[in-house]
Amino acid sequence: MKITLQNLTKIFKSKNKDGTLVTAVDNFSYDIPEGKLIGLLGPSGCGKSTVLNLICGLEKPTSGRILFDGEDVTDVEPEHRGVGLVFQNYALYPHLTVRNNIMFPLKNLRGKDKLPKEVMEEKVREMAKLVQIDGLMERRPSELSGGQQQRVAIARSLVKMPKALLLDEPLSNLDARLRLQTREELRRIQRETGITTIFVTHDQEEAMSISDYIIVMNSGAVNQIGEPQQVYDDPVNIFVAKFLGTPAINVFNGELKDGAIYIGGERALDFECRKSGEVDVGIRPEGFTVSDKGTLHCALERIEVMGRDTSIVAKHPDCQSAVIRAVVDAQTVKGIIGAETVGFELKPFKVLVFDKETGERIRPLSEAAV
Repeated sequence: MKITLQNLTKIFKSKNKDGTLVTAVDNFSYDIPEGKLIGLLGPSGCGKSTVLNLICGLEKPTSGRILFDGEDVTDVEPEHRGVGLVFQNYALYPHLTVRNNIMFPLKNLRGKDKLPKEVMEEKVREMAKLVQIDGLMERRPSELSGGQQQRVAIARSLVKMPKALLLDEPLSNLDARLRLQTREELRRIQRETGITTIFVTHDQEEAMSISDYIIVMNSGAVNQIGEPQQVYDDPVNIFVAKFLGTPAINVFNGELKDGAIYIGGERALDFECRKSGEVDVGIRPEGFTVSDKGTLHCALERIEVMGRDTSIVAKHPDCQSAVIRAVVDAQTVKGIIGAETVGFELKPFKVLVFDKETGERIRPLSEAAV
């Protein structure tokens, strides 16, 4: 099912005594493609859960429309929208077995939609097998791990074969290893069912790893929409650049002049553009190369070896954070062990320049001409 959001806006009254208005979602428009998994991403309070609640009908928009396959459902009640919803807390019935938790939505069907018991049993078996809990059918929620409980919640949402599946921070209660395993399962389930899925999270790594497209939100507004790698490589503003990436992008106070980026008086990188003056310079952690002939010199703090990655932790007076993190080839750090300073050459495609005032991206002439 294709979901169309047209100029969707939701304004709440503040709980403060002054009763000020808070815009949770601000003029949100997007066509969510059929059969895709969309990651709705942003910091706490950005409006992403409100968007989900508007789509499923738990909230009514202040203005704007919601269409399912071209049909206006803005005023349709939640139970008639045909969507499945999975929350952060699993909301399982503790006194029911796995089998009966999954079957519960089917038992509530009435009239022409009511199913024979054998059909319900078959559907429950299919869903349990899909989420790989078919061996746990007689257990109760208290006898399951967090990941198993989450699978039951997903199976319960899928058993009626909804037109869309809405997931609101579904993995945040799981430990790191289980989150990784469960998000891979979510992706597999979505591909096998072909159900249009919207996945709300504040975890950018989570969203980027399983989404066909991501929508980055901030303060109720959409900042950027695109394929995960494209948004990471080509952020439209400094907020998106800072929000995506682990470790986070390193941001320096810099200056554009003489066809180059200057950081702390050093000509760090050639950069022809139509602007000059003070700017914010973002350098991705993987954008550094250790070099004796480096164009950017930093005070070496320490070297961290973390499995596959080797990080150089350094300081620079023009860096906006306490330290710089550079992810480099382990072989290149041997020559700087015990040194006080480290020189870096910069990879041009990993260096991003932003306007100091607006935060908008400043592109080199070579990109502007494309």
